[in-house]
Amino acid sequence: MPPKGKKGANAAKGKQGEEEPEEPLQAVILADSYETRFNPFTLEKPRCLLPLANTPLIEYTCELLANAGVEEVFLYSGNHTDQVEEYLQHSKWTKDTSPFSLEIIRSTSRSIGDAMRDLDQKQLIKGDFICVYGDVVANVPLEAALSAHKARRAKDKKSIMTMVLREAGDYHRTKSQHMRPCFVVDPTTDACVHYEQMKPHETPKLDVPDEVLKEHVEIDVREDLIDCGIDICTPEVLAQWSDNFDWQMPRRGFVHGVLKDFETFQLTIHTHIVREGYAARVKNLQAYDAISKDVVSRWAYPLSPDTNLLPDQSYQLQRGGVYKEDGVFLARSSVISRKSVLGKATSIGDASVISNSIIGRRCVIGKRVRIEGAYIWDDARIGDDVVIDTAIVASEASVGRGCRIEKGALLSYGVNIANGTTVKGNTRVTRLKRKRGYEEDEVVKGQTDPSIVGEGGNGFKLDFDDDEEEAYESMLAGAQQMALETEDDTSSQFSDEEDDEEDDLDHEHHRSASRSESFTSIGSDESGEAKRSAADFHHEAANSIFDSLQKGQDPDTIQLELKALTLAANAEGKQIRRAVAVAFAKRMANLVETGKSAKEAASSTVSTNQLLVERCVDADSAEEQVEFLLFLQTDLVHRQQGAKLLLFASFQLANNDLADADGFRDWWEDERSSASDELKSVKAETKQVVDFLQDQEESSDEDDDDDDDDDDED
Repeated sequence: MPPKGKKGANAAKGKQGEEEPEEPLQAVILADSYETRFNPFTLEKPRCLLPLANTPLIEYTCELLANAGVEEVFLYSGNHTDQVEEYLQHSKWTKDTSPFSLEIIRSTSRSIGDAMRDLDQKQLIKGDFICVYGDVVANVPLEAALSAHKARRAKDKKSIMTMVLREAGDYHRTKSQHMRPCFVVDPTTDACVHYEQMKPHETPKLDVPDEVLKEHVEIDVREDLIDCGIDICTPEVLAQWSDNFDWQMPRRGFVHGVLKDFETFQLTIHTHIVREGYAARVKNLQAYDAISKDVVSRWAYPLSPDTNLLPDQSYQLQRGGVYKEDGVFLARSSVISRKSVLGKATSIGDASVISNSIIGRRCVIGKRVRIEGAYIWDDARIGDDVVIDTAIVASEASVGRGCRIEKGALLSYGVNIANGTTVKGNTRVTRLKRKRGYEEDEVVKGQTDPSIVGEGGNGFKLDFDDDEEEAYESMLAGAQQMALETEDDTSSQFSDEEDDEEDDLDHEHHRSASRSESFTSIGSDESGEAKRSAADFHHEAANSIFDSLQKGQDPDTIQLELKALTLAANAEGKQIRRAVAVAFAKRMANLVETGKSAKEAASSTVSTNQLLVERCVDADSAEEQVEFLLFLQTDLVHRQQGAKLLLFASFQLANNDLADADGFRDWWEDERSSASDELKSVKAETKQVVDFLQDQEESSDEDDDDDDDDDDED
């Protein structure tokens, strides 16, 4: 267990010349978000315990804090505290082997502001701390953000908070379609100088104060950032919450208030923008759907089902991107398609088809069932001849024979849909409802409505509150706008697929929009559906190759696996070149991080596995060589020693006759290779390879001319 006390701290302060002991890194998890976006499910369970890819959300948040080196965690719980306590008491986070101590704080708070003021009053926080929601899914390392925060604090005690934000472009599917945060940032200091929230379907309007424009020579207006709910705070943050009782929300209240009062108190808030890795909040159903898809598609790797975050999980990734636990029973004629997850002890009957869906444990799915894009939680029962399209069926719910569950429907815990019933799209069915009380609300059983669940069913339709109705309409309006932008009508009811630039942005680890746009011109004529299919293949193939390279598998075996993926996805040569290039870049960077030189990393990756390049790059095609080099260059932009790796990888490509002088020259002169300063910088050192090959080619031409002259003289 981490140290819990600092008994010698005060004594150390009084001794001249002795170094003050460092306080343990603390974190606060806000497990209650104090809103109703996940009703009807959160009437019975806290959001932090809802399953995402069959793992409770709180597990992802705790993994993030453990990887950040946190030693003490305080978890604020409001609704369903007993369930949270019971779950955590039986989890690895309260065992002796846990990397941090965990204290659950029961709270009667009704907002984030109330919780922060209560935390200040309890005086549990000793120094800087990480504040995070209990629904964050992230694999981003926080060391750089913590270091930058501490460095600023050492110079300026008025710097009280650092917001961790993820760069993602304008239409990333995990971004909220209800409210779009807009951060105005001074790029020279990373200070956030203004903050607003905008509704996506309204005309954008930004009201930046005159003082901000006068005091800052340069500002960036950033609407391309995902607020992933991770803040690094000082104790002064809690003091500010206590001094301002009207602040209830972290952004609209705290951030907006601190920035508005800058002239009075001179307090500053900074940003740390993450360009690699994955980070997002499961803040609504749209985000739940999007992040589930990302986890299953391995965007958030190593946060994927087969990582088996829970001790009793046994998921394995099988061909076609299907994850299965031990003990799954599949009828011989059943079909499980790509991007599906099947939990332990689940059975699927004859002629049933499951695609792009997550099925929990101990589920019973009958014969001739069609489930597409849906989430079936533990212990659910689905009868024969049922069709479920993009819906959520909660634990212990049952759907009778011949039912149809339409897009966007939510069936809460224990709901029973009678045989032959159709549940209309966007209908929320529950057995419980919230009864408003004078001091506190009460959850009570409602009266079954046969018009919703059928004769003999159990449940009724849960209506929206006014606030929920507004949020839902805003979400749908944002979805419609995105559908227009992407020219695609296949988006799910919960979320919206990103456009092609976002696909490339994700696959290149969320790099800058300018780089992504400059490179997406390769294959820009693809349809929206084809682009998403290509993106899925790329991610699966690149990760498969990288994993095989790490395991030291021979090139023939890797090529066989790649061919199987290619045939399954009907992938083109360009997609294969991209997957190989990205996997090579990732493997080389991985070797550099373990202590190898860039030269050694390039040699052991490219030379040893040249078969993979030979099979996807035609040695006589300068165009294919240019594509491969562009993919390699783009991925190495933000890798450690990226310029050196590109240089030595290029040497290996040339030495092994995988790319020739024409290919290198055309790549160097291609405007896409110089579309940004970063792309220019990473390729600069490789000019010597281009020049060497050019000189060698010219020398060879001169020798040929001399031979011709000798023949003429003869």
